[in-house]
Amino acid sequence: MKRIIIIEDEIKIRDELSLFLSRNGFDCIQTDDFNNVIEFILSQQADLVLLDINLPLIDGYHICREVRKDSDIPIIIVTSRNSDIDELMSMNFGADDFVTKPYNTQILLARINSLLRRLSTVQEVFTCKGVQLNLSDSTLLYNSDQVDLTKNELRILHLLMRKENQIVSRETIMDTLWQSDAFIDDNTLTVNINRIRKKLEQIGIKDYLITKRGQGYMI
Repeated sequence: MKRIIIIEDEIKIRDELSLFLSRNGFDCIQTDDFNNVIEFILSQQADLVLLDINLPLIDGYHICREVRKDSDIPIIIVTSRNSDIDELMSMNFGADDFVTKPYNTQILLARINSLLRRLSTVQEVFTCKGVQLNLSDSTLLYNSDQVDLTKNELRILHLLMRKENQIVSRETIMDTLWQSDAFIDDNTLTVNINRIRKKLEQIGIKDYLITKRGQGYMI
């Protein structure tokens, strides 16, 4: 189930949109805390953000720009502003699409599905520091050598690759796997990390997955 974050300050619109998308197979999450909305988006490991521009405390342009510094999560601006300059600014700040209110919910749904399909195809092979992670067949490729990964190993490496050069805590990794209905605890995570390292070494990769003692892991 794809997870969508709805950043919208009008409760009625937010709840109606959440209900509509939930009925169409999405897991929707919301927040009322507009003081920490950027941190909220980055912490959720979601698949897409629906972002209004006119928000309390901080506008959607700033949120989009700041999120883009740390994440490539798809962002659709959904706003009552309908000028060309608003659409241009949204794209310049990193938004993937722009939808004006009032909108037809079926058209919005089609835009969401189209964007997710397009990005899913683009990201089928994920490359980080010369190592290729193939999400479609759970393999890891380096030069001409390839190794198979388990589902959990794939998810762990994909998360760490997306957060290249950033420390990812053990808690964040375990939360990500729990959201995928995989059984994971502290010992299981250690076992998975050790197996990933051995598989990396099998294809000639050393010192790729780094342990930051007391903090987590990073690539």
